[in-house]
Amino acid sequence: MAWLKHTYATQLPQNLYSVQAPVPVGNSQMALYNEALAGELGIAGHLKEAEKALAYLSGNETIPGSQPIAQAYAGHQFGHFTRLGDGRAVLLGEIETPNGLYDLQLKGSGQTPYSRRGDGRATFYSMLREYLISEALHALHIPTTRSLAVVKTAGPVYREQIQEGGILTRVAASHIRVGTFEYARFFGEADDLEALLKYTIQRHYPDLTDHASPALALLERVMQKQKDLIINWLRVGFIHGVMNTDNMAISGETIDYGPCAFMNAYHPRTVFSSIDTQGRYAFANQPNIAYWNLSVFANALLPLIDEEEEAAGAKTQEVLDQFPEAFSKAYFEMMGHKLGIVNQEEEDRDLINSGLKLLAKWRVDYTNFFTELRRGGALIDGLRQEDAFESWYSKWEKARSRGATLAESEALMAQMNPVAIPRNHLVEEVLQSAVSGDMHPFHSLLQELSSPYDDALPLQAVPAGFDASYQTFCGT
Repeated sequence: MAWLKHTYATQLPQNLYSVQAPVPVGNSQMALYNEALAGELGIAGHLKEAEKALAYLSGNETIPGSQPIAQAYAGHQFGHFTRLGDGRAVLLGEIETPNGLYDLQLKGSGQTPYSRRGDGRATFYSMLREYLISEALHALHIPTTRSLAVVKTAGPVYREQIQEGGILTRVAASHIRVGTFEYARFFGEADDLEALLKYTIQRHYPDLTDHASPALALLERVMQKQKDLIINWLRVGFIHGVMNTDNMAISGETIDYGPCAFMNAYHPRTVFSSIDTQGRYAFANQPNIAYWNLSVFANALLPLIDEEEEAAGAKTQEVLDQFPEAFSKAYFEMMGHKLGIVNQEEEDRDLINSGLKLLAKWRVDYTNFFTELRRGGALIDGLRQEDAFESWYSKWEKARSRGATLAESEALMAQMNPVAIPRNHLVEEVLQSAVSGDMHPFHSLLQELSSPYDDALPLQAVPAGFDASYQTFCGT
């Protein structure tokens, strides 16, 4: 019995995808299976037989009724426009849930018509990494794609060195990206863009269906979603690492966990990606890039906004112009909440900015700082020996007590500030153990990261100098 739907393939023009089955990999083994997520999606029963689950999620056997496709899209990669597509992934279909449709995708499942010179495969290491960090972001209450399973494959994968292969089963509200709209606009047929707009609104934002200008309304809604997403990234110190337009989901979910990492010592220009040599996607530059990507999205939508290009441009610019002020307001509200300031005033912006400058100057651990600011500890005691920080601390105490009790302030801080994040050195340690055959450290860290706000957790220490030479990689 078929248990997957295929609305993307049946409701959209064939220019936007290619029929493509996963390429079988022969011997494989299930390394990770997210039973809780399978239950949430209502598909646990279809995967209850271990052999069938392995066969389906390795791509070695077709799910009954499945019509796998590879999606076409374009994208601005580091500012340069290019034609892309699922070069190493196939969409198996969509799961119907009470909360809407969810894509079920295999990543690392072999070559597709969009692979160009790629092998269509992924490394076991990089797929474990995406599983770990995507599930960590979910536990941090940040919109994200989810990870259902990782299968270890038999054949070697050639990257910087020969590695074992892996296939990730990724779950997403959809894989529609800004780059999908770019593809429809610049590489599709005349009606492709409008068809994609209608499908996207029907799937994600049905309340916009009868809007006088649905394309403009979609731009505004996606802008709001991206604002909220980036605010959340900044809240926990997350650096996406490769915010190309093909990695910006219309749903507002975090997607693609290539060279991502979490910031330990605070500095706005923090970068870990090996390919981001100019700092385009540095920690504090992520809001600017979100705005840039939204401008690209607006450009792709222009023909659907007004027949006159100049008029369409003026209308989209009016929407885009709202982003800087809206983002700034939401950002300072979020940072004020991290500081436990319940009743915020305009002067708190100076308090936030001056505090962050001190953290950057002394390279203070971003996560531990806010945890210890709330519950006390050696880190804060040491900082208070500095006159500049003691002066800041006194101003902060006054701000947090403004019309609020200490308990209210601390409750707000506990809600906003995780105690545990996927520390770079811990991620590398458990991944190295996993590829060496020992999955126990991986599971232990995954368990810890499943409750990141648990106040019983101890502060995480970072080895001195670890981040100075730490780099993350795309894995493609």
